[in-house]
Amino acid sequence: MLAAYLPALDGGLVWDDAAHITPAGLQSLHGLWRIWFELGATQQYYPLLHTAFWVEHHLWGDAVLGYHLTNVVLHAAAACLVAAILRYLRVPGAWLAAFVFALHPVCVEAVAWISEQKSTLSAFFYLASALCYLHFDKSRRQRDYLAATALFLAALLSKTVTATLPAALLVVVWWQRGRLSFRRDAAPLVPWFGVSAGAAVLTSYVETNYIGARGTEFALTLGQRCLVAGHAVWFYLSKLLWPAGLTFIYPRWNLDRAAAEQVVYPLGVLAAAAALAWLALRRRQRGPLAGFLFFIGTLFPALGFINVYPSIYSFVADHYQYLACLGIIVPVCAALALGAGRIRTTDTLRVSAAAALALLLAILSWRQSGNYESSGTLYAATLANNPECWLAHNNLGTELLDQGRVPEALSHFQAALRLQPNYAQTYNNMGLALSRTPGRLRDAVTYFESAVRLQPDYAQAQNNLGLALSNLPGRQAQALEHFQAALQAKPDYAQAHDNLGSLLSRIPGRLPDAVQEYEAALRIDPGTAQAHYNLANALADMPGRVGDAIVQYREALRLEPGNAQAHNNLGIALASSGRPADAIAEYHAAIESQPGFAAAHYNLAVALSKDPNSIKDCVTELQTTLQIDPAFAPARALLVKLQAGRLRGRSATAARNGSSGS
Repeated sequence: MLAAYLPALDGGLVWDDAAHITPAGLQSLHGLWRIWFELGATQQYYPLLHTAFWVEHHLWGDAVLGYHLTNVVLHAAAACLVAAILRYLRVPGAWLAAFVFALHPVCVEAVAWISEQKSTLSAFFYLASALCYLHFDKSRRQRDYLAATALFLAALLSKTVTATLPAALLVVVWWQRGRLSFRRDAAPLVPWFGVSAGAAVLTSYVETNYIGARGTEFALTLGQRCLVAGHAVWFYLSKLLWPAGLTFIYPRWNLDRAAAEQVVYPLGVLAAAAALAWLALRRRQRGPLAGFLFFIGTLFPALGFINVYPSIYSFVADHYQYLACLGIIVPVCAALALGAGRIRTTDTLRVSAAAALALLLAILSWRQSGNYESSGTLYAATLANNPECWLAHNNLGTELLDQGRVPEALSHFQAALRLQPNYAQTYNNMGLALSRTPGRLRDAVTYFESAVRLQPDYAQAQNNLGLALSNLPGRQAQALEHFQAALQAKPDYAQAHDNLGSLLSRIPGRLPDAVQEYEAALRIDPGTAQAHYNLANALADMPGRVGDAIVQYREALRLEPGNAQAHNNLGIALASSGRPADAIAEYHAAIESQPGFAAAHYNLAVALSKDPNSIKDCVTELQTTLQIDPAFAPARALLVKLQAGRLRGRSATAARNGSSGS
């Protein structure tokens, strides 16, 4: 199985992986506490999942291989549990079903995508809980029930779609016995149904209020939701039986109840259910109906009746059917096993046929997992299958922008806006691209303004608009308002605190306020070198705070050793504290990191000028300064004094680099 996922094992981060590989603000023990007890600290309230990511981050940091291997191992363990459950239930073809589940390409999205560890981890707990409950159903031992309940809670805390497990267990029990007893079969699961309902309500609340599953895109009527559900059932079934054209983002269907072809989908589901019910009642063939009920029931949270954010761009996704596909795989494999047993052939031929099927699925999965080598390959593959996918254009543009390929990024953002003119994130990204294009800052402001007009609580766009305005003459007051709006929408937004601090540091009399903002940024994210550097610059300008500034410069350099500006400014702080030798060492470090750094050469010259034995070296540094920047007036003045032999001990002033926004 590992071979099927080899192309993805060294793959980079895609989509929302960066938010799942524990961000800096959650990496401490306090961050672990926030994962469990603070809504909004993570994308979704799946605390056990994010605890797993927290532990993994402490094991291998940001190295993606560990996360990918964890997903593959969890998927393999889930497949083994499938075999164990089917063998316990004496279902034919148990290992065939397990191998098909392990190698089927529709599962690639759930396994190759790091963020979808929520699917593999929750599936492991879901299936382990099911196995324990089936033991309890036979033994009625309390320890089996408690183990099953604990595992079910673990599944819910990893991904809430596992809330369908108690209903799935009732389907299995009905399939086994042909009837259900409330006292024996339903009563033990009543607490599970209660917990499931509570988890569903909480997840819906988080999805609406924290993730953004609200607005006109989600205002669907019940009839439209039934159309989505009917279409989705047949879509997933078709991808299982014929896994061609698998895509990360599928086209979003247009909903029209008047279109006959759309009404056929839900009617077809009802007809299929009726036919399978007839087969179960008249022919006592309960297996197909049980599988169909498991398939639809496990899919139910993703069939469109509950608002989930991804439905703004697609109603379906391969990972939605990760567990549900067992409702089809198991009956089909059982039928194949029974059929093979009735055919007069050798065991070798049967094993060879099964191996051939497994090999075919492995090859398809290997090809599909290649799409997850990087974000660029994933979005390019998506556009190849779904050219009108505005979100793939937007995300591919973001990748290109991060690579410095601004013109290509702009073309994808423009395509995204042409296809979907009401998506705030694309306007924000367009603004970022324009802000990195010489002479286009005012145009960038226009796009940032469109982003916050469409989504006023969009913290990143508010921050970016504030940053752009802060670099335009006379717009500081407006910039201040937008930084404050960003922090109102997202109080723990470290970058916005840092940028607000940089703006306040340039306003007369607001330096203490700037220090407070830098300190707030560092409380949220202590690992931000830029915030330490900016705080150091502010402290260096405050009476009696040079010692504190030195501490902050050193921390900035610990996090970013190659920061030439920080080395230079630390040198100035050390020189003013009466530590010339240490200052000279920092100027040398600044020049080593950035040889063309004129201010560092000049400051080194100033420090050397204090020692009569170093005048020759001082002159050399001044000459180098003027070679780099012929207009550097203080260097020319000092050089003239030296050459005239009229140097006075403290006649030169060091040049420090100021703070900058993030």
